Amino acid sequence: MTDDNEIGQRIRAIRRRRGLSLNTAAGLVGISKAYLSMLETGSRRVDSRGLLDRLADALGCSVLDLTGEPYVPAHRHTADALRAIPDIQVALADTALDDVPDLPARPLLQLVEPLRAAHVAYMDQARYDIAGRGLGRLLADLHIHAVAGIAGERRQALELLVEACIVAFGVTKNLGHPDLALMAAQRGYEAAKLSGDPALLAFAGQRRGQAFQRVGAVRRAGSTLRQTLDATMEAADPSAQDTRAGEGVGLLHLTAALNAARRGEAETAHDHLDAAADLATWTGERNAFAQHFGPANLGVWRISIGVELGEGARVVDAVTPTINLGDLASADRVAMLRADSARALAQEGGARDLDAVRQLDLADRTAPARLRQDPVVRSLVSTLAHRAPRRTWELDSLRHRFGVGSPAVNS
Repeated sequence: MTDDNEIGQRIRAIRRRRGLSLNTAAGLVGISKAYLSMLETGSRRVDSRGLLDRLADALGCSVLDLTGEPYVPAHRHTADALRAIPDIQVALADTALDDVPDLPARPLLQLVEPLRAAHVAYMDQARYDIAGRGLGRLLADLHIHAVAGIAGERRQALELLVEACIVAFGVTKNLGHPDLALMAAQRGYEAAKLSGDPALLAFAGQRRGQAFQRVGAVRRAGSTLRQTLDATMEAADPSAQDTRAGEGVGLLHLTAALNAARRGEAETAHDHLDAAADLATWTGERNAFAQHFGPANLGVWRISIGVELGEGARVVDAVTPTINLGDLASADRVAMLRADSARALAQEGGARDLDAVRQLDLADRTAPARLRQDPVVRSLVSTLAHRAPRRTWELDSLRHRFGVGSPAVNS
C-alpha cells in the first residue's frame, strides 16, 4: 500500500534535515507558510510540475527525492517494460560517439524496421514493454555503425541513432527513470550535431530540453531550448516542401513555452505558443519522427501550458473543441490531453472534480503504463479522492488502478 501523501512527507522530512522552518522554506518556494504546511500534511497536494521544481530548488534536493520514483509497477505492461531498463543503461554507458566496443553489429538495414516498430509502440501505442524489447541492443549496434561502420553509412546510422535515443528517452522517462532519460537525450543530441541536419538537431534538442525539465533543471532546459532554436530556426522555411525542420522547431517552441510556464513567465510562454501556432498553420498535421506536430497536438500543449499557468477549466473549455482526436493518432498524446484536462479541471477547487475524474479515467484507459508512473498524475488521484464528499466507485477504481492509498493492482 502506498501512502496518500508520500510527496508531502518527503517535503517535511527534507525540510527538517535542512534545518529550515516552515516560514523560511515557504519563502524560498514563493508560497505561504500555511500552503506549505498543507502540502506537508496532505490537505493540499502538489498539482503542477513547476511547484515540484520550486520545492526541490528551495530544499536543495532533486525532484526525484520528492517524488520517490521509480514506483512499484501498477500495470502489467510496466512490469514487463522495466526488464528493458538494465540493457538500455548498459548500452548508453558502454558506448560513446568516440568509443564503441570492438564487436560485430547487425547490418544497418536490418535495424530500420525494428527501430520504427519500437518508435510506434512508444509514441502511438504507449506500449513501453514492446518499445523497450531489444532497444538496448539496437542502441549498441547503431553506435557501432555510427562510429566504426562503413563510411557511406555513418550519416544514416547517426539519424537512426537519434531516433533510437528519442525512443530510449521516452521509455525510461515514462517508467520513472528520468536520470537515464537525460543520458539518452544527451546522446541523441550529440549524434544530431554530428549529422549536421538541422531537423534532427531540432527534434533531439527538444527531447534534451524535456529531459532537463523532467529532473527539475528548468534553467538549463531554458538555455538548451534557446540555443537549439537559435541553431535551427532558419531551417524552418515556410517555402520549403520538406517540413521536418519546421515541425522540430515548432516542438522546440512548445517545449520552451511549457518551460516558461513552469517558471511563471506567462508572456514568454504565450509568445512561444504563438510562434508554434504559426508553424503548425504552415506544416498542417505532420508526423516526422512520430512526433505528430500540427494543430491538434498544439491544442494538447496549450492545455498543458495552461495548467502550469493556473488557467484552470477555462483553457480546457476554450481549447478542447478545436482538437480533432483523430488527427492526434497517438495514445500518448490523447492520454496526456485527458490527464492535463483533468489537472486543469481540478484547479477549480472541486467544482469540476466529477469531470476531472471522467477525464482521468479516459486517460488511464488509453495509456495506463504512461499515466500510472507519473508523479503529478498520481498526486491528482490523491487530491480528487481526498476532497470527494463521498466515496464513489469511479474514484476507488482509480485509486486501485494507480496503487495510491490501496493495494496495487496489476490489470
